[in-house]
This record gives sequence, C-alpha cells and structure tokens, in this order.
Amino acid sequence: MPTDHRWGSFALLLTAIAIGQVAEFLMKHGTNQLGGEMQFTLPGLWKAFTIPALTGGYGMAFVAALFWTRVLSREPLSWAYPLLALGYLPLLLGAHHLLGETISPLRILGVVVIIAGVAMVFRS
Repeated sequence: MPTDHRWGSFALLLTAIAIGQVAEFLMKHGTNQLGGEMQFTLPGLWKAFTIPALTGGYGMAFVAALFWTRVLSREPLSWAYPLLALGYLPLLLGAHHLLGETISPLRILGVVVIIAGVAMVFRS
C-alpha cells in the first residue's frame, strides 16, 4: 500500500494533471480560433501568441510543469510518469462534452484498460 509520502506525491500529480488539462482545453479553444493549421512562421507564431486562450494555455502548461517537477523531485520517474495516464478519461469526457468530439466505445475501452494498468503501477 502506498505510504503517506506517496499519497502526497499523488495529490501533487493530480494537481499537475488537472492544471495540464485546463491548459489543453485552452490551447484547443485557441487553435480553433486560428482559422486553420498553426504555421511555424514568424507571422504564424505571432498570431498564435496573440490569441488569449493559447497564451493562457501556455501559461497553465507551465504551472502544471512546476507541479510535475515537484513530483519528479520526490518520486521515481518509472512510478510517476505512467500515472499521468489518469488524465486520459477526464480529458476524453471533456473533449466530448465541451468540444463536441465524437468518442467511440473502443476509445473509451482503451482508456479504461490503460487506467487499470495505472492502478497497478500506483500500488507498486
């Protein structure tokens, strides 16, 4: 069973995941405002950095990375990294409900299988 220290790391990791997911939704909302595929040209990058949802998403991703760094300072990468997959199911549901994306039953089943594996990693 995980120790109190590990539960603290788990809470930090869940925080990193949640903030990271807010970042992902902001970035997706921002990319929808680009009017096409993001271009890696100076004008294209300038356009991306002037869309508030994108810059907000970049900022949130940075904050998530700070929490992730704290987790990495406390735990082995081989334990922490697989747990990031816990964000798959909420992201999938959010993509469906917030963005109107179609999610197939096979995709949901795949995520459930991944989360079952994550549970095994957490207990190790």
